[in-house]
Amino acid sequence: MKLFNLKWQQLILSLGCLLLIIACKNFYPTNNSDAIPLRVATDPTFVPFEIQKARGDLEGFDIDLMNALAKPAVGIAKVAGFAVQFESLPFDGTISTLQAKRVDAAISGISITAERLKTIAFSRPYFKAGLAIAVREDNQNIQDFNSLKGKKIAVQIGSTGADFAKTIPNAKISTFNSGPEFFQDLLNGNVDAVVSDAFATLYAIKNGKLKGIRVVADLFTEEYYGIATPKDSPHLDAINKGIETLLSNGTYKQIYQKWFNAEPPEWPNS
Repeated sequence: MKLFNLKWQQLILSLGCLLLIIACKNFYPTNNSDAIPLRVATDPTFVPFEIQKARGDLEGFDIDLMNALAKPAVGIAKVAGFAVQFESLPFDGTISTLQAKRVDAAISGISITAERLKTIAFSRPYFKAGLAIAVREDNQNIQDFNSLKGKKIAVQIGSTGADFAKTIPNAKISTFNSGPEFFQDLLNGNVDAVVSDAFATLYAIKNGKLKGIRVVADLFTEEYYGIATPKDSPHLDAINKGIETLLSNGTYKQIYQKWFNAEPPEWPNS
């Protein structure tokens, strides 16, 4: 009789555990085994927005933002059950990759421009940025935009800095795949100036120990970054809702202060 009761109790306990496991899976649909993969392209050389550490892991402002969006209680995972999968990609290949729908989204300090909106879509703005001019510390000839006429200018391929450099009269433009490359060329004296994102440039000078480089002027353009997606993306609405949540609950401010040690600026609501 005791043996029968013991077996019966064990059976009931096993059934209870099984039901608990099933219930947990239903309440947490964003578990790694159930979540929908969201393939997100990013350029790991765009410091401090994307940084690839020695062991290959990614960190940075954009990485933190995207991971925050994927948390079940906060962002896109709450709406659609996503699991972010980052894919490293050179910046100049981002637009064509989105057009071909080989990834679901891209985040890498991508400025929202009228030209890009012709072929891809963007989330609402999540970062206010702009371009800056960097020169060697001993260069006293370049003080502003007008000083760039006829000079050797370094830019990143596919960036708004590259587009802007084309408007400089008689400028000799050199293109590079990443920031470390054009900063090194600047230090070596192969170019006179770098036109690039102001935040990335200042961060590289301060934290990358780039001695001998300085920024000569304040922002001379105003740009806004967005999370890029293919046209007619089914994920865009969920991404926008996630950004709104991070802005309203203070998470965005925490991420901004972590990477820039400053209060985030105002930006358009859409």
